[in-house]
Order: sequence, then C-alpha cells, then structure tokens
Amino acid sequence: MNCYKIQVSGKVQGVWFRASTQRKANELGIKGIVRNLPNKDVYIEAEGNEATLKKFIEWCHEGSELSRVESVETFEMEIQNFEDFKIVR
Repeated sequence: MNCYKIQVSGKVQGVWFRASTQRKANELGIKGIVRNLPNKDVYIEAEGNEATLKKFIEWCHEGSELSRVESVETFEMEIQNFEDFKIVR
C-alpha cells in the first residue's frame, strides 16, 4: 500500500476534473480525496497499491474530457487509511 500527494496544474477547474477524478479512483479502487486549490490547481491524496496508483497517476496526466493538464507533481506521503474517495470542497 502506498499513498501520494498529487498536484495537477493547467485548466483543471470548472471542467469536471474533480468528479472525473473521483470516478476514476472508484473504478480503480483508489481511496483518498480531491479538492480545488486557490491557485487554480487540483490537489489529490491517493492511496492504493503501487500498480493501481501508477494507472491513476497516468490518468491524472490526461484528466477529464474538457481539462488541459499542463503538469502533474507527485510526492509520496504516509498512509492515511482513507475509507473511500471524496471530493472536498
């Protein structure tokens, strides 16, 4: 089990990025959170096995249909033991 902080930059707010992220996380069995940041980036904490997290992070580089991802930064963090994947407002 691994846990990552992921920050996604580009046109990622107002384009259903958080909802799409939640759908993808649920599809892959990833637990965590996603929220918008004041600087217009999206912040994600994602927890799962390494192979599944790799697929999820690859998806983050593409994003939702309307988004335009410019960069994705990942940082390993301590396991948080999330119960599910939530959109945080």
